[in-house]
Amino acid sequence: MALVVVTHAERPELWDRMPERFAGIVPEYNLHGDVNDTYWNRLFEEFRAYQFVLYDDVREEVAGTGRSLPRSWDGTAADLGPGLDDSIARAFADRAAGRPAGALCALGIEVAEDYQRKGLSGLLLDGMHLVARRAGLPVVLVPVRPTWKDRYPLVPIERYAAWRRADGAPLDPWIRTQVGAGGTVVGASEHSSRITGTVAEWESWTGLAFPEDGDYVFPGGLSPLRIERARDLGSYWEPGVWIAHPVRPEGAALPR
Repeated sequence: MALVVVTHAERPELWDRMPERFAGIVPEYNLHGDVNDTYWNRLFEEFRAYQFVLYDDVREEVAGTGRSLPRSWDGTAADLGPGLDDSIARAFADRAAGRPAGALCALGIEVAEDYQRKGLSGLLLDGMHLVARRAGLPVVLVPVRPTWKDRYPLVPIERYAAWRRADGAPLDPWIRTQVGAGGTVVGASEHSSRITGTVAEWESWTGLAFPEDGDYVFPGGLSPLRIERARDLGSYWEPGVWIAHPVRPEGAALPR
């Protein structure tokens, strides 16, 4: 492979391949976030230099993608905010108000199915550092969606984020990868991303029936889904774990 970082500003036509290349990579319900739906198209209009792919020059194929936004941050845990939704809204508000950014916030990292298990998640993190350096930002903030949290949907995210293996490394594989790449766990939130839909939509997204009101554990869910049939409403808060990466200087190798 000969992988290079290419931004939307440089080759916007590559994004025409995204729906097919990354179909099924994330759970269907994750494509319907309340805040994400509002801002999605604007990412590629107002923040084109912050959306990138890993492009395989040999196969002429997109291997992975990373989405990000510059947002204000004063460096404190209190100013992190609750997670993904807040960071997206904050980035657009910062831009409108002319406020300077203090960090690059990662919105998502995805590897195409035929490139998985090749270590590309680490290269995509490298890509985030590259984008941050180009923007003059000192920190990459990642509101991580923990890989194994769906195995423990009833455990509060703060407790889950603190779980460790016998060797002291984080139990969760994606948190472990982030920490191994130089990141530090700096917070956790039960309210990172809000997803609402009708009962029928949630039944379609999850493949389950929800015959009565209540809280439901569902496949792939990191926390329970609340169903209110009288309101024809399913509501879900996805939790997240904040990880901060000091941006490394050009040429510095990330830990592996």
